[in-house]
Amino acid sequence: MALSISRRVLRAFRSSDFSFGPASLCNASLNGSVGDLPSLQSSVPGKVPFDVYRKYSTTILTPNSSEGAFPSHLLSSKHVLTPEREIGLYQDLVIPVTNFANEDKGFMVLAGDVFDVPIRKDIIHRVVRWQLAKRQQGTHSTKNLSEVSGTGRKPWPQKGTGRARHGTLRGPQFRGGCAMHGPRPRSHAIKLNKKVRRLGLKVALSARAAEGKLLIFDDMEVPSHKTKNIVNYANQMEDAKKLLLVDGDSINEKLKLATQNVHYVNVLPAIGLNVYSILLHDTLVMSREAVNRIVERMHTPISR
Repeated sequence: MALSISRRVLRAFRSSDFSFGPASLCNASLNGSVGDLPSLQSSVPGKVPFDVYRKYSTTILTPNSSEGAFPSHLLSSKHVLTPEREIGLYQDLVIPVTNFANEDKGFMVLAGDVFDVPIRKDIIHRVVRWQLAKRQQGTHSTKNLSEVSGTGRKPWPQKGTGRARHGTLRGPQFRGGCAMHGPRPRSHAIKLNKKVRRLGLKVALSARAAEGKLLIFDDMEVPSHKTKNIVNYANQMEDAKKLLLVDGDSINEKLKLATQNVHYVNVLPAIGLNVYSILLHDTLVMSREAVNRIVERMHTPISR
């Protein structure tokens, strides 16, 4: 019978009155079963019962443990923490499904290549810049020299008046004149590859899932169009300041009416889900249909 005891335990017992008898342990194991060991060893004077060896070699003790006396200098004072789930391993996630009434609707498996990708802040930054630049209207405009109303004649002779020479009164130095090098209507959109845009949405969804701020609903059905239904549900949620509800192809009309007067609850269809909207809301609520739509969109090959 093999017995593994750490050296520190042996040194601690060596300094005490106990003495170890390996030979007696081997003889006992040969003469009887494990259940007979305590009776065999207890008859030998000056020997420690086998229960003591088994206790100190197999029991996990901590400083707060109450199972017998143990030398305190042999115990670690560090807290044992359970490691959390590592993010970005492309592992499928199992999320409980509920509804506005907090009813249990089972579970749903989220694709790991969409909801468990490595967090990339640089990708998020690039996608947000692309979104904000693309949504600018770019309708700013100023009038140049040919667009400003006014006469085109020379205001006074070139010489003889003592005044500065000018050829028109529509110049930028005159009141009511033109603007030189002013803004013109243009597009502020910047180029960003489709695979980077798709990766940005995956990173945003993975971040909300890792934070525990992603909720899956069986559907987005509400009992009525009253605003108090959404307000009561939002008040029941902890640490939720802004909610983003994502439904399937079309938004339920009752849900649209119930949320239109609540500034901290917004509704989007699955096709309109974007990175910037996810970042503006601290809690993301998606229906089963919306999740399936998003996963299908992420798995569709990019058209060149």
